[in-house]
Amino acid sequence: MGIFKRIKNITMNEVHDLLDKVEDPISMLNQSMREMEEEVSKGQQAYAHQLFLEKKQMALIADTHAIIAKRERQAKLAVDKGEEPIAKMALQEKINQEKTLNLYKEQYETIINQTKSLVEKVNELKDKYSELQNRRLLLLSRANVAQSIKQMNHMVVSFNTDNIAKGFACAEERVLLLEAEVEASNRLLHHPQDIHTFSFDPVLQQEVEKELEKLKGTQKETV
Repeated sequence: MGIFKRIKNITMNEVHDLLDKVEDPISMLNQSMREMEEEVSKGQQAYAHQLFLEKKQMALIADTHAIIAKRERQAKLAVDKGEEPIAKMALQEKINQEKTLNLYKEQYETIINQTKSLVEKVNELKDKYSELQNRRLLLLSRANVAQSIKQMNHMVVSFNTDNIAKGFACAEERVLLLEAEVEASNRLLHHPQDIHTFSFDPVLQQEVEKELEKLKGTQKETV
């Protein structure tokens, strides 16, 4: 039963770590910018395709113009030769091509308008992308500052202030002791010991008295 609980705890921890990464503001910003870059790329691809359609439509129009001119020349040549049926066939084809040409031109105008609309949208998308880049830099700066402050606060909270206070108290007590030792040493060096505060050793009193009597006798003889 214990091993299943451990597996569950490990799995839950991994899920939480994954969620933390997903919810991380910097990761979210980077993901949003990647999505925006994809949209810009799609817009550029759509614009390239639209330009291709324009060129293709222009080619159709040019080819149709050429066919119309060719059929007109054929009709004139047939009339000159007195071949009226051939002239009629050429003229009929010319009329059909002119109708096709008008249709191609209308389609071309539609494509041109679509291209203009697409260019406006792509430019708006690029402007938005540029704006989001600037906002991203600002948000990254704010997020980094917030993360730093959060880490500092966590460090402060995790301090064992009682132990620190005790350490300071011990250091202060040691300093006071050192200062007292220095002061005592200075007093002994610079101030002779007061006789009233001097402590006599009872064990040595007899010897001290004898030495004192000898000293007094020596002084009398000298006088």
